[in-house]
Amino acid sequence: MSLKIIPVIMAGGKGTRLWPLSRSSAPKQFIHMMGDRTLFQETLERVADPALYEAPIVITNQDFRFLVAEQAREVGLSLSGILLEPVARNTAAAIAAAAFFLTERFGEDAILQLLASDHEIDAGESYRQAIELARKTAETGKIVTFGITPTEPATGYGYIEQGDALPSGAFRVKRFVEKPPQDKAEQMLAAGGFYWNSGIFMCSASLLLSELLEFAPDVYQAAKEAVAKAKTDLDFARLDYDSFARSPDISIDYAVMEKTANAAVVPSTFPWSDLGSWDAVWKLGEKDEGGNVVLGNATVVNTENSLILSRSTHLAVQGLKDVAVIASEDAVYVGRLDEAQQVGRLVKQLAASKATLSLTETHKTAYRPWGGYTSLLQGDRFQVKRLFVLPGKKLSLQKHFHRSEHWVCVKGTAEVTIGDTVTYLRENESLYIPQGELHRLFNPGRIMLEMIEVQTGSYLGEDDIVRISDEFGREKS
Repeated sequence: MSLKIIPVIMAGGKGTRLWPLSRSSAPKQFIHMMGDRTLFQETLERVADPALYEAPIVITNQDFRFLVAEQAREVGLSLSGILLEPVARNTAAAIAAAAFFLTERFGEDAILQLLASDHEIDAGESYRQAIELARKTAETGKIVTFGITPTEPATGYGYIEQGDALPSGAFRVKRFVEKPPQDKAEQMLAAGGFYWNSGIFMCSASLLLSELLEFAPDVYQAAKEAVAKAKTDLDFARLDYDSFARSPDISIDYAVMEKTANAAVVPSTFPWSDLGSWDAVWKLGEKDEGGNVVLGNATVVNTENSLILSRSTHLAVQGLKDVAVIASEDAVYVGRLDEAQQVGRLVKQLAASKATLSLTETHKTAYRPWGGYTSLLQGDRFQVKRLFVLPGKKLSLQKHFHRSEHWVCVKGTAEVTIGDTVTYLRENESLYIPQGELHRLFNPGRIMLEMIEVQTGSYLGEDDIVRISDEFGREKS
């Protein structure tokens, strides 16, 4: 009987090519782009079949720990564990740590499936067939990659060339090909036997660790020590900083896949995209009669083959062709779709300027384990925010040295602690929290609590906070 598969979901990336929606504090896997689910939530749902999968392990970084936990809760899926990377060390170290972690829980024979958290995949029957073939092949001692049947000579993907057939029905990997220029991509498609490298693979934990020990011993040792010295924090496992930081910064492709003699490829026909750029979003989206993909608040006139997306202000687009127009709460990007791969360069330029750095890092809406807030207005010595608190959640017991706060309840019921006094606020009621006073906000109800917060004072930064007690184990905001 085949073992269940342990999904390992990589959710720590801070991609920039989908700016301005994707920011370093809220990258593309955690944002709502084309539907009700985020890409991370769609990934969770692909591995939700209990007949095929165990509960997944997610590896992410400190900044995203509550996003991971909350988005899993929203779709009602439990996790086997959340590993927190203390420092970025590319995919080899992260995957090695996950392999050691799951071995402790499921044994060395466990079959793991590595998935990116930010890919768009149609998980239909062809996907299920590819998974079953990959598991069958992995159980014979292979590290299985999923090769996507190309639909065009794409230059933004790496390629895999298939070799001899294996008894399982998969193929040996003959070689990996770096992202090619256009003419080479066309030649490979014409020749046949080449596939896009999806970055998804499957193998036993014991084989992966033995290959790491042989080809990347520094990665192996660093990950082993980081897991052995990991600290449990609420539902998270914090990998040991010093151990993990000693790992080389190297991808699993370079560390293992291009060196091992045990690589296999499963040719896969299921629709797949890494959504790595705005042109990829346009290709995947549902188009109108003019070839436009229009998402959110927008009106389009005399425009062709374009992507128009707004999460806030209403966009009116007229007389354009082959462009992307993307509006977030505080920035608008306009560019040609055929230059969408270059957005990362633009983001680097924005990040290099003090005046625009924040546009690459945070959104006006920030999410916290208790809900979040949207910055509505900021001026000299004042700031206005909309707070939203999930049912049953509470903020930390805290105080501020440099600001006072005025709270107005606009939806739901709030339980507010100020010093030794507990007060209940209902819609249209308000109160004042003096500078330096201990206070706490709690939503005792069953619906989202919404508050308007007016801050006044000499300094309004998020770091002006002293937490006395916090159920989420945070020391800072």
